Amino acid sequence: MSWLMLRRLGIVMEPEPGNPLEVEGVLNPAAARGPDGELYLFPRLTAQGNYSRIGIARVRFNEAGDPAGVERLGIALEPEADYERRPNGSGGCEDPRITFMEPLQRYLMTYTAWSSHGPRIALAVSEDLFHWRRLGLATFASSDGIEFGNVDDKDASLFPAVIPDPSGQPELAMLHRPLFPGTRPEETVRSPETREVDIDRESIWISYCRMTVNHKPFHTGQFTFHHRLASPVSPWERLKIGGGTPPILTQHGWMIVYHGVSEIDEPNTEKHPLCYSAGVMVFSKEHPLVIRYRSEEPVLTPTLPQERHGTIANVVFPTGIDRRDDLGAPNRFDVYYGMADCRIGVARLDLPDTLPPEGVADPPEAKV
Repeated sequence: MSWLMLRRLGIVMEPEPGNPLEVEGVLNPAAARGPDGELYLFPRLTAQGNYSRIGIARVRFNEAGDPAGVERLGIALEPEADYERRPNGSGGCEDPRITFMEPLQRYLMTYTAWSSHGPRIALAVSEDLFHWRRLGLATFASSDGIEFGNVDDKDASLFPAVIPDPSGQPELAMLHRPLFPGTRPEETVRSPETREVDIDRESIWISYCRMTVNHKPFHTGQFTFHHRLASPVSPWERLKIGGGTPPILTQHGWMIVYHGVSEIDEPNTEKHPLCYSAGVMVFSKEHPLVIRYRSEEPVLTPTLPQERHGTIANVVFPTGIDRRDDLGAPNRFDVYYGMADCRIGVARLDLPDTLPPEGVADPPEAKV
């Protein structure tokens, strides 16, 4: 068992009865502290037909300081742009992550935009968390014959500070999960088990783009220097891994809580249901391409009924993180996660003074 584990604190948000915007679930929220010091969640609100909007909710805390519920405040984004809509009227703005960019003194949101072209990474910017300006789809330079711009992509998040790219230039850095053809879990589940680094499964990539701080209004350039940062290696994540919470700086380096997917064997059936679990990864503060720690075992797996049964069974999906500086506890992190794609839970991670001695999973070397 891993020395790092998440301790559940409870459910903070469920679909509101009678609310058509949430009839198919509330899930996978971004989390950010506002200028007022309050904590806000930005959940994916799913209406009939998997039509998704991004909501805004203020977190309520109990006397112990633990999250206890939310106050709904409205909608941050709903499908309006062409890259968020399909001709038949469906579409969606899904699974946001929010980062406060220190150099810009602005909040940047990454989210999944669904159109007829499939899922793509979109960005938006805000000064106050309540008013968002779309920046459009993230654009990617091709590399080694791979056209990243034509590939489905999800689970993007940004570092809150400029990061040196492989050439040493400070740039905006983004983690993301390209869905290259043939790498989806439904396809890789038929492949033999392996603990070797596997480039044929969905992985966490890092890409960089030049950022001009004084440019107004702010916009992003093209992302380049694509590097496959981490691939599936452990049994609990053997089908794929992907980003989760945005990188947050700790005493040990940049930390994310990410997700991994494995299959569940069901006796006397050819079906292999999928299981989404969560792990912890820590990158070097100076050089995020260096992985200092990675969970050999998951820190959270779907065991509660609310995690095992829902819109999609057997899912814990971390997307939001809040360092509890407000409690004078900088090594406490509250992680907000989707439960079976239906509701939102929160769990507590207490980071030890030293990283656990368990082995670091094999870092992939391939880059394009």
